[in-house]
Amino acid sequence: MAKLNIAPTKSNLLVLKRQLAFAEEGYDLLEQKRQILIFELMSRLGRARDAEQNASDALRRAYAALREAQLDVGSEAVDQAAMAVTMEHNVDLSDQHLMGMKIPRVTVQTEPVSVSFGVGGTSASTDAAMSRFIEVLPLLAELAELENAVMRLARELRKTQRRCNALSKIFMPDYRETIGYIVGSLEERERESFVILKMIRDRLDQPSPRSDGDGDEGQEAR
Repeated sequence: MAKLNIAPTKSNLLVLKRQLAFAEEGYDLLEQKRQILIFELMSRLGRARDAEQNASDALRRAYAALREAQLDVGSEAVDQAAMAVTMEHNVDLSDQHLMGMKIPRVTVQTEPVSVSFGVGGTSASTDAAMSRFIEVLPLLAELAELENAVMRLARELRKTQRRCNALSKIFMPDYRETIGYIVGSLEERERESFVILKMIRDRLDQPSPRSDGDGDEGQEAR
């Protein structure tokens, strides 16, 4: 803690008290934001782990179906069949707002699976492989959305935590110490002023020596 270099006056004391009250209110709001960010981050972390597992399982099934198709008709036939597919899948990106942040939302609209291969040169395993890979797309979109949200929430949480630490460990302690110093200085001045006024009052209450002497001479003359 370090005392601010400011004159110990009543006006400065009022200013510091207002600023300290504003800082304390800001700290409370930041602490609430930090708690919400932690909750949202932990929630999305769990969902991201589940989404990663689901996407991994779906990809494993898709590649297994692809290997089966390659065993049935050969890799070259599968490559030629894949080049003939003209399906369109739409990826939509939008923003969702959370605590002043923009978190992207990813949605995928896949084209319904239809007959895309000719009768000759392919097998049912080729259709199954295509269907399995199409099923992976929404899972990958969900995983991308959650991972991006986790990174942004973690970055915002670190920023909020730094601000909370700056207020609670530097700003507010310095202001409290300075306010205490100014209050002590003002009280000391008041005590000094009181002592000085008391000394002046006591001197004024004492009789003047010259006045007493003049009175004695007057009595002797009488």
